[in-house]
Amino acid sequence: MPIDYPIRKLPVDLGEEDAVEAVYAEDLEWIASKLRRGVSVLVECDKQLVTYFYAAVRARLRDADAGRVLRCRYVAGQPKPPPDGDAAKGGTEERGSSSLLQLMIRQLAELVRSAEPGTVIVVPHVDLLTTTTRSGLSLEAKEVIALVYENPEVVLLGFKDPEFELPKTVEGVFAARRLVLGIPRKKLPLAILQREARKLGVETFDPFSLYKYVSGLNAVRLRQILSQFQDRMDFDPDHPEGREAIYAEIRELTRGAELEVPKVDLDADIGGYEAVKERIRKDILSLLRRADELTRADDVKAVEELIPRGIIFEGPPGTGKTYFAKAIATAIDATTIVVSGPEMKSKWVGESEANLRNVFTRARRSAPAIIIFDELDSFAMRRGSYTGSGVEHSMVNQLLTEMDGFRKEELVFVVGTTNFVEALDEALLRPGRFELKIRIPYPREGDRRAILNIYRERFGLRIPDEVFEYMVRKTSGFVNSNRRVRFSGDHLYALCRGLAREVIRKGAADAPASAEVSRNDVDEVIGDAFDLPTPSAEEEAVIATHECGHALVAALLPHAPRPEKVTLEGEEELLAYYTQFDVDSLGVVRTEAEVRAEIAVSLGGRGAEALRFGKVSTGAADDLHKATRAARLMVEAWGMGTSQEFCYEEGPDGYRRRRLSDHREAEIDADVARILEEERLCVRELLETHRDTLEAMTDLLLERRVLERKDLVDFFAAQGHEIDWREPKLVVRDAPPPARKEP
Repeated sequence: MPIDYPIRKLPVDLGEEDAVEAVYAEDLEWIASKLRRGVSVLVECDKQLVTYFYAAVRARLRDADAGRVLRCRYVAGQPKPPPDGDAAKGGTEERGSSSLLQLMIRQLAELVRSAEPGTVIVVPHVDLLTTTTRSGLSLEAKEVIALVYENPEVVLLGFKDPEFELPKTVEGVFAARRLVLGIPRKKLPLAILQREARKLGVETFDPFSLYKYVSGLNAVRLRQILSQFQDRMDFDPDHPEGREAIYAEIRELTRGAELEVPKVDLDADIGGYEAVKERIRKDILSLLRRADELTRADDVKAVEELIPRGIIFEGPPGTGKTYFAKAIATAIDATTIVVSGPEMKSKWVGESEANLRNVFTRARRSAPAIIIFDELDSFAMRRGSYTGSGVEHSMVNQLLTEMDGFRKEELVFVVGTTNFVEALDEALLRPGRFELKIRIPYPREGDRRAILNIYRERFGLRIPDEVFEYMVRKTSGFVNSNRRVRFSGDHLYALCRGLAREVIRKGAADAPASAEVSRNDVDEVIGDAFDLPTPSAEEEAVIATHECGHALVAALLPHAPRPEKVTLEGEEELLAYYTQFDVDSLGVVRTEAEVRAEIAVSLGGRGAEALRFGKVSTGAADDLHKATRAARLMVEAWGMGTSQEFCYEEGPDGYRRRRLSDHREAEIDADVARILEEERLCVRELLETHRDTLEAMTDLLLERRVLERKDLVDFFAAQGHEIDWREPKLVVRDAPPPARKEP
């Protein structure tokens, strides 16, 4: 079925009552059928719809052809009855002698106590009558609760706003509930006039494009908004900007006074993080764009089924998780509601769930919208994994209920940001909820360069290229090494703000922002703003030598996995400096030669330090642990020592090391020590032979900070080494490596 709807099929004229009838006919019939069967009904809808729904339901209950005829009695809260003459009566003296709530309660009491069979008592403001306080029920609420339970034969039709919460005792009176929020997309053409649609098309118009801006409106509000454009010029295909202007005005009218549409461009305002941006474009923006381009309704619905409505941005603090969510909102012209997880929780029963419900209601009314739950893990932790009041459990359940209640065509997204995605409740992470998980790590070198460049232009900083590159390198380490906190986007922003203040402070009186940023300025701002324990030049030389020792041995030693990357920037959160290897080159099983090569690579950093500085540092401890563990497995588990004996036995939890004689333990220790010594000598000979290469590689790493695979390939080629970078995963070699001496 085509998307475009013929304008000639739209109504020529339409009152607000007719629009309500056309859009909500199914809801109205459902409500009337329940009331005819003597079932009390609670309708959750906008206050603006209450009187229209009352009139439409009353007309159905009076229709003898539809079934049982019922009479409605309306709790008006005013001395005079509504125009239909069907409301409860009250004298004018009541208005002056009591409050509105007390008047409504008295009218309700009179109707409940005098109710006759075939009567439906209509309570238009159940939520106002039963307002609760933080310490419990108000006096009015208690009085109403007593009244509604006084006559069990009474049939009630109550209305409440979706944002309000009712006491459980009041909810229990209504056996049936109906939520009426927004407009179903298939009903939208029923509420649009021909002259209004001609502002959006010539012979046909696209209701799908309009719907994303009005999905959360009720029919009455929709009519009020569309009527404002009746006097505009009809759509001109040569000037489509007129239609876009109407959409923009509708967006302003529907976004809600307290909400905003952020202005964060995914490319211009967010530096680096190309992989994250590509994921957002591929999994969200491209699908939405594709849905806008399709011309058949079935095709659009198929694409909408694929769009993830729940997104998790995980990563360390300050890396821009909320900023990415706002960039998505900008791209789809969506309002944002940023919710702090801890602020949602309340010690009062039911209030936390009500807070969540209110957030989702506001978002749906202002769609397209994005709800951003900052610190989602603060209340959505795995159920059963915490101790507390139990409010978290209820909030998780409420969140699941709200996320499952979206219509597929509604453009409402839920974004959760967290530092601990593994702590979230599993039910939130299943498909259909937070199914898209995107990690935003600390910025890498290219990311930092792009971020700093954005802030350099934003603050008008004059930074020479060599100083700028120094900033990129200087921000590669830890802001706080004890807590393993690295430079994030927030830290880079703070650095540039500090430099801008420094420039103004030392600038000339006639041109305060004309001074040039120097290295000393960078060092001074970083020293003042951050607790930055960076290694000295001597320490960094030792670290670079150590990492290049690993890479050199891995590159030149047969059977070893080739080096993929050597870095002094610590791309990972827990590793400040490391060498990455091509682990894909390792097979499912390994030969003795390959295990020995692994040990040699582990000892390469320690050997390089000993060769260049005559001593080793504590940084080699983990390498020594890995090498010793591999050697011990060779002897005890893999039969690669002097004995073929298997030193493990099967236990209740898997294999465990069995008890051995003292003599056998001594033999194993000797075997392990022998293997380690053989590989140490192998590494020493290899490094001594290629010392010039080691030193050249160390200098290059200190200069560039990061050596990727391409850099390593080019470096070794320039050094005259022919290395097979595509070695097969498993090659059984009988001969030992040329550089290794046999015992």
